[in-house]
Amino acid sequence: MTNPYIAALNTATKYPSIPTYHALDPKNGGLLEAPTTFDGDVILTEKVDGTNGRIVLFPDGDYFIGSREELLHARGDRIANPSLGIVEALAPLADRLKPRDEHRQILVFFLEVYGHKIGGAAKQYTSSGRVGYRLFDIACLLPDVLEWDRAQISAWRESGGQRFCTEATLQRAANAEAIELTPRLGLVPGAEVPASVEDMAAFLAGRLPETRAALDEGAGGGPEGIVLRSADRSVIAKARFQDYRRTLKRRR
Repeated sequence: MTNPYIAALNTATKYPSIPTYHALDPKNGGLLEAPTTFDGDVILTEKVDGTNGRIVLFPDGDYFIGSREELLHARGDRIANPSLGIVEALAPLADRLKPRDEHRQILVFFLEVYGHKIGGAAKQYTSSGRVGYRLFDIACLLPDVLEWDRAQISAWRESGGQRFCTEATLQRAANAEAIELTPRLGLVPGAEVPASVEDMAAFLAGRLPETRAALDEGAGGGPEGIVLRSADRSVIAKARFQDYRRTLKRRR
């Protein structure tokens, strides 16, 4: 039987779904002419194509490592699951993270683990079998949340209950812990982000002609897409090359 505490922790620390910048048509999966609205500046970052990993760090220094869907490992090998190479990639980082217990909060570091045999796009990042990771978000939560039932926790998470770091705080934390962030591609006013599907496809190609997260010189270099977010992270969306190629191909 699953440990109720670990099940609650797993549910509370999963990364919520990021909507696409243009809404998806439920009929065929294509993009609709319905873009996300941003007020103020928009931070552009590269969306790295790998597998989602997370490090759940407690104020006392204990930690868990997980994939997008499940917890795989805990300090002291209390859980051990080698799935997708996530634990092997992230355990050295988890061992050196410094707990911050001034507010008695649980910190969750969300990282994209990518490279050797991780996903279908691995060759775009490495030709020599290297594995890397990039930090893309940090959330914090109070332990009280773990006392709720799982359905309540899930609803809380998907409705924005997790408290994420702002861009400035995320950058400070990455610098303090010496963790590379997903590549930053620039800052643009919300009014300058293209509204149409066709213009957004051109915007992607201009902003990210090749990946900036390659692990070696022989990598293929094909990027997955861009994440768009407000500075306070109140609005976030993703734009993937394949979605725009597929949609525009259908229109021709």
